[in-house]
Amino acid sequence: MAKKNVTVVGSGNWGMAIATIIAGNTARHPEFEDNLTVWMFDEEVQHKGVKRKLSELFNETKENVKYLPGITLPPHVIAEPDIKKAIKDADILIWVLPHQFVARTVQNMGPVKPGAVSVSLIKGGLELEGGKLGLCSDLLRKLLGHEVAVLMGANVANEVAAGEFCEATLGCMSKEHQPLLIKLFDCQTFRVTAVDDIPGVELCGALKNVVALGAGFCDGLDYGGNTKAALIRIGLQEMKMFIRYFYPEAKDATFLESCGVADLITTCFGGRNRKCAEAFVRSKGVKGWDAIEKELLGGQKLQGTLTAQEIWPVMQKHNLTEKLPLFTTIYRIAFEDKAPWTIVKLPQGMHFSGLHADDGFFEQK
Repeated sequence: MAKKNVTVVGSGNWGMAIATIIAGNTARHPEFEDNLTVWMFDEEVQHKGVKRKLSELFNETKENVKYLPGITLPPHVIAEPDIKKAIKDADILIWVLPHQFVARTVQNMGPVKPGAVSVSLIKGGLELEGGKLGLCSDLLRKLLGHEVAVLMGANVANEVAAGEFCEATLGCMSKEHQPLLIKLFDCQTFRVTAVDDIPGVELCGALKNVVALGAGFCDGLDYGGNTKAALIRIGLQEMKMFIRYFYPEAKDATFLESCGVADLITTCFGGRNRKCAEAFVRSKGVKGWDAIEKELLGGQKLQGTLTAQEIWPVMQKHNLTEKLPLFTTIYRIAFEDKAPWTIVKLPQGMHFSGLHADDGFFEQK
């Protein structure tokens, strides 16, 4: 069998971190070509007082000084600023870029190799089409015309790049591609479990960023761990209710995988969405989201606010605002000047127990 070429489409913080994992596995497993290509958007950076192209600097030093400083990647990771060249020979495409850039990137890259497959690590990009909630993986499948799996989990990029132990969940419907894709990601420090539930895995990855905004509001108000834990539990409950409304086939077990409760916990205690939401509250209305993103994220994009804006009209159209009071309150604090302290004033009558008979968290036998 011919060895598989792999390309990572995206070179931000998470893109470079996952490239460290993939590069270790392409070198270790005979199924893959050693060299790993990373499509790196050609931007200029200041390095030692000189303006340099980021891709050229990376290929010299194997360090992405802007998005993953201090981490040296293996020598067989090669940055390619031309998207057409980067994907030309790829058998497996790994998508790690903000969802708002997906359509434009696909338009610019030309035809993909016949028989190629993709894995999306993109969190967000939800659209309502004909009453059905469309996922970013659906968009990729439609644009590329090939199989698309998803990978989500409790993965803070800098910790992954540093080799700290963590887990992730691969959502893949193809039994043919599943073993190969697990080999591409799984290693001693990055353990991967596969499930055949793409909507559950992907929507957990997107919706947890909205809950993390609520956790950040709590931190900005100096509330304690009890309050944050309560919001995490309610957030998981509302994630489940939202996902099950549009995808009733989503599996209970998915919420207990790394992509579910574990990712929710780590995002609510660390990560950019919590951090920016705390800053939003502490600024007392002086700074908007764009200013906070620019100040704190160093060129990275804030996903929780975008996802909140995407799901809000969906919730309104399907009369879900009262059924999902935490999501509703988070949106109104973020975009309608609702007081941040209302995060702990959720309406009476909501289901406070995750085991409530009507909650639907566990399937009825």
